[in-house]
Amino acid sequence: GQTHPDDDPTLGTPLNPERYDYTGAVLWNAHAPALWARFTTHLRREIAKAAGLTQRDLRHHATLSYAKVAEYQKRGQVHFHAVIRLDGPTGSTSTPPAWATTQLLDHAVRAAATRTRVAHEGQSQPAGHATGAREVGQGEGSMFRFGRQIDVRAIRSTDFTGGGPVTERHVAAYIAKYATKGAETTTGTLDRRLRLLAELATHDITDHARRMIHTAWHLATKRRHAHLRLRQWAHMLGFRGHFSTRTRHYSTPLTHLRAERTTWRTGQPDTQTPAPASAQTQAGQTDGSPVGDRAGHPTDLAPGHRNIAGQRVDSDTTLVISHWQYAGTGLLPELEHLADLLAAKRQTRPEQPPRPWRSERTGDRAGHSVGHSTDRLTSAVRPGAVA
Repeated sequence: GQTHPDDDPTLGTPLNPERYDYTGAVLWNAHAPALWARFTTHLRREIAKAAGLTQRDLRHHATLSYAKVAEYQKRGQVHFHAVIRLDGPTGSTSTPPAWATTQLLDHAVRAAATRTRVAHEGQSQPAGHATGAREVGQGEGSMFRFGRQIDVRAIRSTDFTGGGPVTERHVAAYIAKYATKGAETTTGTLDRRLRLLAELATHDITDHARRMIHTAWHLATKRRHAHLRLRQWAHMLGFRGHFSTRTRHYSTPLTHLRAERTTWRTGQPDTQTPAPASAQTQAGQTDGSPVGDRAGHPTDLAPGHRNIAGQRVDSDTTLVISHWQYAGTGLLPELEHLADLLAAKRQTRPEQPPRPWRSERTGDRAGHSVGHSTDRLTSAVRPGAVA
């Protein structure tokens, strides 16, 4: 019943952490990628059904294109934002059929989201078995589905330009908004994987996110959760998918963008020629700075560059650098934290006075001292003696 401002740190935290279903929260994030993949399959089926076509014939009439991003809510749960479009049979360059209306796509999205189910074992279950976003039981029959907060809206030109045409730049800005929104809120995700659970002590995260990471770490020890690889994705609160995916026909493929970038780099004129490595660099450095390559082995990886001799290197040439020198390895952050803990424990331990060493053993003959003398080690052993 309280009203919280947007910067309240209690937002996104459970009212009663002891009764909060942390297991269900982590498993939902782990199954969210499979849930989206299953949703796209059902969506194509619903579009073909509404158009009176089979799935095989649908590809000859229309193409389903989409771009989606996964966003973390403040409570650490993943939900999706997607732009879904019906194009012609060859993509956005072809005209969609007359039956591909906004109303048909709206109905297909809602029907597919209602039918989509993902069981914990990775097998689909009948729709009548699910009563919520996740079944109440903690057993192996848990099943996941989309919740009731499904918001389907038609994208119109007035939403972006006030009456003008909708361009790809407007839609890209919409996707980028939600792709970067997760970085603006404190969700508890980390920027690197955890090697040891003790590393959490070095991160400033909320208690809620800390408990979700602990839950993911301990769920990985159970055999029925082994296929989810929760320890590898504990830093992402169990989410194992890509934050952004899209179909090949939605926009320019990344492969084409890389090829364009390579072509542009190849066509750029050379502004400078790398200087030969000095004798000190060739001999190796031990101050922790990067060690350069030998003279005559260029380290410029840009296609179409010139080597030390000034010769033009073809863009198809593969440059292999095989003259690195090992400089050393420092202490990893997690090991440094453990070393500090051991040092603090050693300082708090009370010092005990050293015990004096005895110069003679009881029963030894007089004149034969006991110690680390090499004379005793080289002395003869009596026959029948046992060491």
